[in-house]
Amino acid sequence: MNALQRMAGALALAALAGGVYAQSAVDEIAKYRQQLQDGNPAELWEARGEDLWKQKRGPKNASLEACDLGKGPGVVKGAYALMPRYFADADRVMDLETRLVHCMVTLQGFSQADAVKQPFGSGSRRSNFEALAAWVTSESKGSPMNVSLSHPKMKESYQIGEKMFFFRGGPHDFACATCHSESGKRIRLQDLPNLTEKADAQRGYTTWPAYRVSQGELRSFQWRLYDCFRQQRFPELKFTSEGSIALTTFLARNAAGGTFNAPAIKR
Repeated sequence: MNALQRMAGALALAALAGGVYAQSAVDEIAKYRQQLQDGNPAELWEARGEDLWKQKRGPKNASLEACDLGKGPGVVKGAYALMPRYFADADRVMDLETRLVHCMVTLQGFSQADAVKQPFGSGSRRSNFEALAAWVTSESKGSPMNVSLSHPKMKESYQIGEKMFFFRGGPHDFACATCHSESGKRIRLQDLPNLTEKADAQRGYTTWPAYRVSQGELRSFQWRLYDCFRQQRFPELKFTSEGSIALTTFLARNAAGGTFNAPAIKR
């Protein structure tokens, strides 16, 4: 065996060992995530969210109990599994947070500007939106994702979201698809779901919102998109913007048929 053959053999063994190590690490991370599921602190956000839903607030001193999330006023059970969706009373497609803003304005009398203050929690400053999202989404646990594109505006939102997903830009020439359109990709052994494949899209989408152990906060899906844009060095994704709703529509539709299982817990 010459030197070139010995080198090739050594490289092949190193690649095999590296692959085995990487797979082992991924398996251990999966076990770690499973262990975290016991005693999920998201339950604290869920309880606060339910209180906020029933609490009379705003200039009209009203609760959100008459808010229609798509299944009728006050019906929360299973509502999130059908969102985003088209709402005729607003003549637009809305995700959960956008609909909550709408109800805060129309039912409770908040101004639009006041309604969208503090969308994400930071340190001791908790976000009402993340608490409400935790509770509302928890009421869809076990429901199948079934976002319909039957309305023309839903089709349009999905198509815009798809274009956004594959659009490359920013200083790193990144797109959502850069990380999430190929199977087997990882960042520091963190496996990245291929959101163009049904199984991965279902696994990825149905576990948000989630409690982030590293941050000590529950994070909504709007935050997840916001943070992805930040990491791509894109312009800030505005809370409840049409772009955020369109991208959510694209991803939620790709997860159709998956069982919703959030709020989850993540590292």
